[in-house]
Amino acid sequence: MLLEGTFPDSGAGFTILSMISSDFRGVDPAQLSPQGAAAEVERLVEVIGRHDRLYYEEAAPEIPDADYDALFRRLQDLEAAHPSLRAPYSPTQRVGGEPKQEFPNLEHAAPMLSLDSSYEPGDVRRFDQRLRKALGNEKVRYILEPKFDGVSLELVYENGILTRAVTRGNGRVGEGVTENVRTIRSVPLRLREDKRAAPPFLSVRGEVLMCLSDFHALNQRRIEAERYKNPRNATSGALRQLDSRVTSKRPLTVRTYDVLAIKGHSFESDMEAMSALKAWGLPTPDPESVKLAHSVAEIADYHRQFATTRDSLDYEIDGVVIKLDDLSLRPRLGSTSHHPRWAMAFKFEPHRKVTRIRSIRTDVARTGVLTPVAVLHPVKIGGVKVSRASLHNREELDRKDIREGDSVWIRRAGDVIPQVVERVQEEDRERGEPFRMPAKCPACGTDLVEKGPFTACPNHFGCPAQLKGRIVHFCSRNALDIRGLGEKAANLLVKEGLVKKLADLFDLQKEDLTALEGFGEASADNLVEAIQGRREVQLPRGWSPHALAPSLRRALRGRRRVRLANFVAGLGIPEVGVTVAGDLATHFRSFAAIRDATKEALEEIPGVGPKMSAAIRGFFDDPAVSTALDNLIAKGFRFSPPDGTPAGEEGRGWVGRTVVLTGVLKNMKRSEVGRALRKRGARITSAVSARTDLVVAGSKPSESKLARARELDVKVMGEEEFLDVWPPGAGVEGED
Repeated sequence: MLLEGTFPDSGAGFTILSMISSDFRGVDPAQLSPQGAAAEVERLVEVIGRHDRLYYEEAAPEIPDADYDALFRRLQDLEAAHPSLRAPYSPTQRVGGEPKQEFPNLEHAAPMLSLDSSYEPGDVRRFDQRLRKALGNEKVRYILEPKFDGVSLELVYENGILTRAVTRGNGRVGEGVTENVRTIRSVPLRLREDKRAAPPFLSVRGEVLMCLSDFHALNQRRIEAERYKNPRNATSGALRQLDSRVTSKRPLTVRTYDVLAIKGHSFESDMEAMSALKAWGLPTPDPESVKLAHSVAEIADYHRQFATTRDSLDYEIDGVVIKLDDLSLRPRLGSTSHHPRWAMAFKFEPHRKVTRIRSIRTDVARTGVLTPVAVLHPVKIGGVKVSRASLHNREELDRKDIREGDSVWIRRAGDVIPQVVERVQEEDRERGEPFRMPAKCPACGTDLVEKGPFTACPNHFGCPAQLKGRIVHFCSRNALDIRGLGEKAANLLVKEGLVKKLADLFDLQKEDLTALEGFGEASADNLVEAIQGRREVQLPRGWSPHALAPSLRRALRGRRRVRLANFVAGLGIPEVGVTVAGDLATHFRSFAAIRDATKEALEEIPGVGPKMSAAIRGFFDDPAVSTALDNLIAKGFRFSPPDGTPAGEEGRGWVGRTVVLTGVLKNMKRSEVGRALRKRGARITSAVSARTDLVVAGSKPSESKLARARELDVKVMGEEEFLDVWPPGAGVEGED
């Protein structure tokens, strides 16, 4: 049998890994019988689903990413060889599809009502008294849960398969966002049935969330664009993307907590229903956070506990939910048109207080964007002392009309830098002058420019404030991965004048570092070695490595090639993150080609539009940037071949050729052909241009692409003709 091993609910015991390197690559999916392939597909769906739960829900992965990828690729290969086995609940179907024009309006299986809410303990006491009076002598038991601050969602499963996902909307009708929700890894596409049989029909209510750590990371990647104000806004925007491929790139998760409708099963209590949701593989609140209570005093203790600890959570909650646990008693209480009478939300006091602005200053970010920051009379909010608060940008500052000396409301809602919410009206107090952004950069004196609502310093590589951030970014894990060069070290190097431009990093000597506070012999030696290990060290003629310092000798022995994609990502090019950097490296295959690419050439890469190409071209055309890059490249780098570099005979005839695929291919998927061609060194683009070498046209091709090909005299091949020139043995199965 191909797949062997045990799959316990938790802990060790997974033994499939030893078989990945041999069996997974050695058995051709096309040679398997339909029955054998079906059994293997079903097993892989189960195994991958289990590891998705461990990774995305429990943060307890059991296998490395490479092994997970091997499982996933094997499933892709099997489904490609046996298309009839590609089920809607397969993990491979989580990728986004083509953009929609609009979302359909769908009716909920049961009304999704709001909750009555209050900040006052007295209202909770009155709620409890009303329930006890209405229920007479019945014992009242409550189930208590954290109130997630996310976006409400209905998930519908039919015979265990996810069939639709609908936003709350007006409570009775919402927007169908099924394709977007399918991309969320914590949402099972098929319910588990190993512990409990799935019902014929199940409608559950949940909340779509974005963890605070993921939210801050997302905002860091949006430095050049306007940042999201809070995780809820970011979640709502991601969930309502018409292009589900965009949603798939957002770090969303879901927590389910209520059964709206069900057939074939019944529950006596909400706690029992919650247990069933978990058994079916649906993500639920942490079991330790869900409690039963029998009195107002127990509710108050629960509320107090979360009010104290909510700042330590990686997700936002704005209160606790109190629900009658006995489901048989709820109909006796009923609902209003707005909320059920058997539940309420006990909200937390907002994280906001009043203080006064001492002054307004501007901070310069790595990208050159200036952020106005209010320097405050210190105030404690949520147990944290706050002395600074963001004013966001020039337009936001003007809109709120915030001035030095104003009394303001400050909010701390999970943001790293607290925000000024609004000004407190003070009729008898004379106000200061309106704040104006400076004309010159406070860090380097360069004339500032306006970019929409933002004010920015264009001195990208010469501004000391930007240089500190660029050093950290250039040395980060997704770039050159130089350990030991974090924010503190970068600030020190710039402050002491040891690094005045990015290239100066590669001139640092151990003696330079040991003279600085915080560096000892070992840490200085390790940092110099780490830096030198990222470039090719060129020795003068006649020099011997034995004449070098020990750290440089080690660097010569242990230096590693830098991935071109990582180098490009580390430069901090506007609009270019890790993914786009990888696309640039794969497409152009050398830094010189990326640097010289025209806007038209850049836009041949899928996902690179006019705005992004203009930003990239503007970056490389800046004379100061060009000089800084010349200095950097002169230090010597050995770039490893980009992903997709062909080896041996595989690449013959395809290296450097630009191919456009259009229409429907009968014998293989366009995506599979594209992956195979990229591996052999070809470039796959979506638009026909003068650089296109070949257009492969299946049935129902784009007439505009064919017309453009004829206009430019670009060769067009049908599928059969293309298969004739496809290299022998170069099948698409397994290409990635």
